[in-house]
Amino acid sequence: MRWLSIGAVAVGLASFVAAIDPIEVYGNKFFNRDGSQFFMKGIAYQLRPDDPLIDTEQCRLDASLMRELGANTLRVYHVDPEADHDGCMEAFADAGIYLMIDLDTFDTYILPTTLTWNKTMYDRYAEVMDTFHGYDNVLGFFVGNENIATRTDSPAAPFLKAATRDMKAYRDGRGYRSIPIGYTAADIKELRPMLQNFLTCGGNSSESVDFFGLNSYSWCDPSTYESSTYDQLQEYAENFPVPIFFSETGCIVPGPRIWEDQEAIFSEPMVNHWSGAIVYEWIQEQNNYGIISYGPRVDDLSRNDETVFDGWTRKGTPTPKSPDFDNLKTRWATISPTGISKSDHDTNTLSTRACPSSTEGGWWVVNGNVRLPTIGEVMTAPFETVSSVTPTSTADTGDDPAESDDNNNDEDNGALVAKSTLWGLVFAGVVMGACLWI
Repeated sequence: MRWLSIGAVAVGLASFVAAIDPIEVYGNKFFNRDGSQFFMKGIAYQLRPDDPLIDTEQCRLDASLMRELGANTLRVYHVDPEADHDGCMEAFADAGIYLMIDLDTFDTYILPTTLTWNKTMYDRYAEVMDTFHGYDNVLGFFVGNENIATRTDSPAAPFLKAATRDMKAYRDGRGYRSIPIGYTAADIKELRPMLQNFLTCGGNSSESVDFFGLNSYSWCDPSTYESSTYDQLQEYAENFPVPIFFSETGCIVPGPRIWEDQEAIFSEPMVNHWSGAIVYEWIQEQNNYGIISYGPRVDDLSRNDETVFDGWTRKGTPTPKSPDFDNLKTRWATISPTGISKSDHDTNTLSTRACPSSTEGGWWVVNGNVRLPTIGEVMTAPFETVSSVTPTSTADTGDDPAESDDNNNDEDNGALVAKSTLWGLVFAGVVMGACLWI
């Protein structure tokens, strides 16, 4: 019954998204329907921990100001698949704004400390996809965010790739639009470029991510292409086999932000290989990264209602934060990359990297093109997996996988995903990788 009801809702969504054409991936770039290249000018958007896409009035207010800013993409970290999103998705579509949405929920985050990809997680990812696949302004789905952030975390990589494999098979098995599925990584020097290479290596497109996002805060104004290490990031991105973009950026040290990094990202040589950037973040809150405010800070930290959470107003008329908002608006207004047309994009120039090998004493311990776990497997050693049930492949079908032990961690594991949303730590109760927070 659930599948029927979801399908019926999805059919009704077409009228809401007719005003905006879907974006597609071809080679290592995003393209509009007319064949022109699409570059992200994006904003991270998470007004509240559970779902920012359920208040139509608020979305309309925000969408209007986002259009004035020049944004064309939003990144949303958590959504409630049970909620009604029609109004917000229509509001953003009308403003010409696409969305990148995380598939994981607070209790389905792939944790390096509890390595598993189980049926409970699979089902929850699928629910999010079922809810959002019918909106033409969904640009992509993430299977994870900064899951690998410390020296001992790289064994999680095969599980992220397994989630990608199974979600792509589910998408295709259900006959959904080929919405790209990818991952967004922390910018950690010791992991460059092993993770992005592993997620795209092996020669099997059904297992590889469709795009790779990087959360990087290494460019702090004033800075340069070299001193920010953007020259190194560019070296790793040249002719990468799938689209690569900045999924978070916007260092606030020392401030105010003048957004010179945007000039570098949207000019040569980076514009030839990168697909734009998502700025962190929309709302001003405790971490001080916001570019708008809904009102002054609230002294009563225990207050939690539809307007206030964690001491910050999260509803109302958005007011630009000076000078960061205007600086970004002015910067983006001067940036209009044309890129390359789809018909001229030569995919033969792209290079699929070799699967990285482990190095003694290094951060990367996954040795080459290892077998990916199937649903229900747990990791017992860096290079071994053991099944808790009889393995069941889902690569050739969109049907639900065979029943398996959930091995599910019931904690709110969204803390690392909500790196960007500091108040998410209150919900998650997890402080993994906190030393890496900006």
